[in-house]
Amino acid sequence: MSSVICLLLQIYSLLILVRVVFSWFPVSPNGTAAVVSGFLSFATDPVLRPLRKVLPPIRFGSALMDLSPIVAFFGITLLQNFICG
Repeated sequence: MSSVICLLLQIYSLLILVRVVFSWFPVSPNGTAAVVSGFLSFATDPVLRPLRKVLPPIRFGSALMDLSPIVAFFGITLLQNFICG
């Protein structure tokens, strides 16, 4: 059972990473990339949205930097270390 949870945590980390990479590029509203981006948002928002409320994006020069994926990675890593060993 723990191996299944470990695999799911790894997959979720990968989804967050892919979402971060997708956020660096403009996505056309029509096409496959928009569908993938929508799925990534749907899958990762339940974790990232509450983190953004606690830790809003910070200004980094003229851009905003969202730290919620970093915090989520840290939390998932802690869970993996605790559950998976």
